[in-house]
Amino acid sequence: MLGLMQSQPLLISSLIEFAERHHGDAEVVSRRVEGDLHRYTYKDVAHRSRQVARALDGLKLAFSDRVATLAWNGYRHLELYYGVSGSGRVLHTINPRLHPDQIGWIANHAEDQVLCFDLSFLPLVQAVHSKCTTIKHYIALCDADKLPADSGIPGLQSYESWIGAQTSDYAWPTFDENTASSMCYTSGTTGHPKAALYSHRSTLLHAYAAALPDVMCLSARDSILPVVPMFHVNAWGIPYSAALTGAKLVFPGPAMDGKSIYELIEAEKVTYAAGVPTVWQMMLGHMKPAGLKFSTLRRTVIGGSACPPAMIHAFQEDYGVEVLHAWGMTELSPLGTLCTLKNKHDGLSADEKMKIRLKQGRAIFGVDMKIVDAAGKELSWDGKTFGDLHVKGPWVVQDYYKGEGGNPLVDGWFPTGDVATIDADGYMQITDRSKDVIKSGGEWISSIDIENIAVAHPAVAMAACIGIAHPKWDERPIIAVVKKPGMEVSRDELIAFYEGKTAKWQVPDDVVFIDAMPMGATGKMLKTRLREMLKDYRLPQV
Repeated sequence: MLGLMQSQPLLISSLIEFAERHHGDAEVVSRRVEGDLHRYTYKDVAHRSRQVARALDGLKLAFSDRVATLAWNGYRHLELYYGVSGSGRVLHTINPRLHPDQIGWIANHAEDQVLCFDLSFLPLVQAVHSKCTTIKHYIALCDADKLPADSGIPGLQSYESWIGAQTSDYAWPTFDENTASSMCYTSGTTGHPKAALYSHRSTLLHAYAAALPDVMCLSARDSILPVVPMFHVNAWGIPYSAALTGAKLVFPGPAMDGKSIYELIEAEKVTYAAGVPTVWQMMLGHMKPAGLKFSTLRRTVIGGSACPPAMIHAFQEDYGVEVLHAWGMTELSPLGTLCTLKNKHDGLSADEKMKIRLKQGRAIFGVDMKIVDAAGKELSWDGKTFGDLHVKGPWVVQDYYKGEGGNPLVDGWFPTGDVATIDADGYMQITDRSKDVIKSGGEWISSIDIENIAVAHPAVAMAACIGIAHPKWDERPIIAVVKKPGMEVSRDELIAFYEGKTAKWQVPDDVVFIDAMPMGATGKMLKTRLREMLKDYRLPQV
């Protein structure tokens, strides 16, 4: 016997329809590429998103055709989020930090038909457009009078002229909720990037889950600043969850420096912000010397890579901002866990609470997880046993686009490539990527723990721990360090800094000082490139 409830598909268009109808006057504020602040409402977003849908119809795009973007976080990008997916096409957000050859390969592999881009990426588009064999239309996200006359891009149109010729009299189509809505290529794989292809259903379920009180805890009372890029796993789903809750949205555009981010937070009374550790490091570096404080910011979710304990301490102790440690990946849409405390933890000391907050957190409803050994046997949740982290759920990848890489699942679970522990309360902690784990004398050493200690030193800006071959112990850890400008620390001083903070056998054998840390397109340290930089390094003889 079936239930007697109304049945309607979960579609992305319903989010912007809801925001327009029930939160139509809530603001969306964007710092534009032009440098000024643009301000309008969800009612305007909905109006212009329908114009986007009509404009795509005018290009004769078929159902499920791909529309690519090379764009910062801003209102026009938001309109494409809804106009493209809502009309039944697939939004393909491309990471502009990738190499031009990779961008060309990705655009061709996705068979993109349209590319919409911010003018700051015009040189990149000029470099790759001849390689993009499937793209037929190029749209510059600008006013007509800003369109460059000699761009060298055939048929280039301005976004405002393109959608301005359309009315907003458009009825969002109804279709199967399992229809593809957007796609993101992950750089965390070997060989060519692989695409996670999200559905309307998976996106809406993720948006619901992300807004829950024990996850991002979003509401119409919030002013949200997604610093995490909209080209990085759909800004962690925030553009969807914000519309679902009616929260004010504040977009930073291309100005990602610490001063600009801080000033935007203060000017727009931001209560909640989300980003990777490197962004917050720049902002805290701007605030501390100037003695600045926050007037409205209360929470920030930090993910993308492990958040150093020193950063959590700084946010909470110096600025009264709660840090929500998160973990996820492109294949998870991206949220898998987020760290919030339970009521049983209320009576714990500050130090005991901090030990929990350093973990990546508890599984969100909709995501199940387990840790397994090399033979695939499930391991105990004791907070100490290391294992390969596997996940499954309705917004976890089942296959990569076009079947690249073969079936990624193992007995229905997705192997994340992370090594983790899970404690009795379900709190998961990443200890390493499986390819980065260090095994010394038969014992595991967490590179993340070693890095966190180094970054706690006042003279250290960034640190990466890698394993170096050793004739007796198989591998020994060393730490590569970037010093803060104008500050000094010696090798011996940093080695001594580890005393009492970790077991003696886990202390790095050496410190290597480098000028800059190799970083990937999503703001993560590239240990593969670091190993290449240090390929001639030899451990000191003892």
